[in-house]
Amino acid sequence: MKLFYHPDQERHAPATFLLRGRPAPSPEGPVRAELLSAGLSSVGLSLTAPTDSDSSVLRERLTRIHTPRYLTFLETIHARWRDLPDAAEMVAPNVHPCGNGYHYPRHPVGQAGWHLHDMACPIAADSFAGILASAACAEAAAEALMNGDRTSYALCRPPGHHAGPERAGGFCFLNNSALAATVLRERFDRVAILDVDLHHGNGTQDIFYARGDVWTGSLHADPDDFYPFFWGSADETGIGEGVGANVNLPLALGSGAQAFLETLDRLIERLEAFRPDALVVALGLDAHKDDPLAGLTLETDDFIPVGRRLAALDLPTVLVQEGGYPTEHLSDNLAAFMAGFIRH
Repeated sequence: MKLFYHPDQERHAPATFLLRGRPAPSPEGPVRAELLSAGLSSVGLSLTAPTDSDSSVLRERLTRIHTPRYLTFLETIHARWRDLPDAAEMVAPNVHPCGNGYHYPRHPVGQAGWHLHDMACPIAADSFAGILASAACAEAAAEALMNGDRTSYALCRPPGHHAGPERAGGFCFLNNSALAATVLRERFDRVAILDVDLHHGNGTQDIFYARGDVWTGSLHADPDDFYPFFWGSADETGIGEGVGANVNLPLALGSGAQAFLETLDRLIERLEAFRPDALVVALGLDAHKDDPLAGLTLETDDFIPVGRRLAALDLPTVLVQEGGYPTEHLSDNLAAFMAGFIRH
């Protein structure tokens, strides 16, 4: 198995985000990569850097899942923001087009509100380089399968599954799992994305909602009571060619391992009916009971059978790191998943 992480990802290091109206320390920082890397090392796995973190090929592939104006926004907004009188160091919007907007503004404040869905995605001077390096890891992991590997892993931080065609949210800017699936589609006719993160992958759903060649499935804390709130219900099944190719299986807040694994089995049955040629796993570890964003109550050892079930599918598989935030258990949670996945 090839595993990828690029040191430029450390260049995105937000200090705070807004939580229930108050500034709070951001759980999505470089320390996540340190803890995740330690978990990999504990089971004998090591990371390498992709050869290029900003190539023309990567840029072109990103245009297949994100709009050009959104990509331009991510790359240029900080400089334009800092030119504003009395602007803060970090880009953080104060207005959003709730209820749908009809006009795309020219002003940086308006564009920030259009593209930054919530207050968890501040952008600093070096953020874009870190965001792009995270995407490059997902690309490299998918390319490993194109070159004959059976499995691969991308330590992507910032994560990506809340990022839609032109929206950032939930610490996510570029949709790494969708990018991996896009690369795999260059070789495989039918690709599935199975999301086991605590939160619904609303950005991934939006990107593929009208497509039938990429199946998207997610189990997650019920959005009636949990972020991202506005997406992730069971009746969201796709439109047009995508009807039936999007599956959401929400879990009651506080659900434990039995409910999680039973729901995962149901989701896998739906995935197998799609008959995919390759798989992307949007790997969240934030379903652990002590995660700072906790909504479910898995223990560390519960990630072992999650890994086993996904490995048993016996598909070419890219593991893309999504959530899972700093606690004393984070390293062990990834190690447990990998132990189950590798030794199933």
